[in-house]
Amino acid sequence: AEELCRHGTVIVTTSTHIQRPEQYPVLTAADDAAVAAALAEHGTVCVASESPEGKLCAPALSFEALAALADFVLVEADGSKRLPIKAHAPHEPVIPANARQTIYVVGADGFGRSIRQVCHRPERYAALCGAAEDDIVTPAREAAMLRAEGCDTGWVYINKVETPEDWRNAEALAALLPGKVLAGRLWERGYR
Repeated sequence: AEELCRHGTVIVTTSTHIQRPEQYPVLTAADDAAVAAALAEHGTVCVASESPEGKLCAPALSFEALAALADFVLVEADGSKRLPIKAHAPHEPVIPANARQTIYVVGADGFGRSIRQVCHRPERYAALCGAAEDDIVTPAREAAMLRAEGCDTGWVYINKVETPEDWRNAEALAALLPGKVLAGRLWERGYR
C-alpha cells in the first residue's frame, strides 16, 4: 500500500480476517461516500467489518464497489495463523471474482524447518508436495506444493529474506517456478 499510494488511492481490506492496521484509518460499516471522502483525505484507508473476536473481516461493501472507489484495492485473501508457509483448504484462498492480480507470499524463514513446525495446514502441505509432516521445507517442496495448488505461474513474493542462506533458498525456488518471483524484506523495501 505504501508503494502504491505514490501512484493513486489505495484501499486495504480482507476476504478473511486481518489485524487492525495501525498506519491507516479503518472504516467499518462505511458507505461509498464515506470511503471516497476518507480516500480524498488520506490516500490510503482500510475498509472492513468488525468480527466478533476483534479482528477485521470482509467489508460490507462489495469488492466491485471498492474497486470503483480507489485506484488500487489490496485484499488479504488467506490466513496462515502467522506461519511462514501454507497450504490451502479447497475453499481457500478467498480471492474476489474481480481480482486482476494474485500474489502468493512465502516466508523464507520457513525453509530448513519441519513442515509440522512452520506450515499452516501441514497435513495438506505434506500431501501436496509428497512429503511427511516431519520432513524439512525446501525450495523443491515449496515449488511442488505451489504447482499442486496452481499458484506457480503467477507472482510469488518470498519475504523475510535476510541471510545468505535465505537468498540461496529464494533463488532456488525462483529457478523452479515459471512465474514471476520477487524476493526481499518487505519492511526494508529491499527486493530482487
